[in-house]
Amino acid sequence: MLTLTYRDVGAFEPCHISLLIKHIRQWLQRRGYRMLYVWVAELQQRGALHYHVLIWLPKGLTLPKPDKQGWWPHGSTRIEWAKRPIGYLCKYVSKLDIAGGLPKGARLHGAGGFVQAAQQIRQWFNLPTWLKHLAGVGSRFVRVKGVGLVDRDSGVCVQSPWRVSVSGKRVTAQKVFEYIGGMTNVAGPYSFLGRPTLFAPVAP
Repeated sequence: MLTLTYRDVGAFEPCHISLLIKHIRQWLQRRGYRMLYVWVAELQQRGALHYHVLIWLPKGLTLPKPDKQGWWPHGSTRIEWAKRPIGYLCKYVSKLDIAGGLPKGARLHGAGGFVQAAQQIRQWFNLPTWLKHLAGVGSRFVRVKGVGLVDRDSGVCVQSPWRVSVSGKRVTAQKVFEYIGGMTNVAGPYSFLGRPTLFAPVAP
């Protein structure tokens, strides 16, 4: 578990965490290892962003302190072994208070270093719930502004069956049509194989 702290409240830049990850990845690659990591951001009471990074290391290998290496020149770092890493991260996510607003360009979390199968499963879990019922693990959807979600391989564009409206402080969602069947040429444990996607109106 690597903790990254900023010295100055207003020192944040969006590229800082990415550059730090790049340095550690290169350090591990020189030793023949893949970097597998997950990080979450925490907004401290003083207004500064704070990062908690989990890095899976092979037994016997210890990461040098990034601030001493010049990889994190923005403040201090702390390294400790995490016996329950997932619970540790969840603790910081659950107490995140963004009432004051995150710095512009800040992200709440990041992860990387997955093998292809794990990356495909992760991408599937990040799809909207309604799309998970249509697309299998291995499908590659990207969000195209003004168009919708597009499958990179087939070029098929799918639209959300939900329509969201905002009236004052009230947000409502209504399902306006239903997808029938699944998409073609999908594969994986969560796939619905069948005819090309059709949709039918939903009765009010």
